[in-house]
Amino acid sequence: MRKIIASEMVTLDGFFAGPNGEIDWFVWNEEMAKYAIDLVSTVDTILFGRVTYELMASYWPSASPPTEDPIIIDKMNNLPKIVFSNTLERVEWKNTRLIKQVTAEEILKMKNQPGKNMVIYGSGSIVPSLMNLGFN
Repeated sequence: MRKIIASEMVTLDGFFAGPNGEIDWFVWNEEMAKYAIDLVSTVDTILFGRVTYELMASYWPSASPPTEDPIIIDKMNNLPKIVFSNTLERVEWKNTRLIKQVTAEEILKMKNQPGKNMVIYGSGSIVPSLMNLGFN
């Protein structure tokens, strides 16, 4: 059975973002880049909530070297992506599918499919939803 890996950037006191939604507090360096490449190389599906999806979809399709690593650009744009949102009506980023609600049936179906593990980037609402459904 495939695993769902949560990759979250969280402050020591449990915050994902500043009071105005800013995420400028975390540092991107060679160590983080290596971690990101190593992690994204072990998965074949990326999971997002609406807020993280909108942020990522506005950035990665136009990202380019040398600002970003070509491996990360390729994976972010070409891997299958699932966004969980009950407010979005459609998704337009390449290889993205919209699921309106996080349900145990949907998660089990995804986990039982053949393939590599899946990763949640950010999306602080998905992790608690999965835990409330008994996935931990």
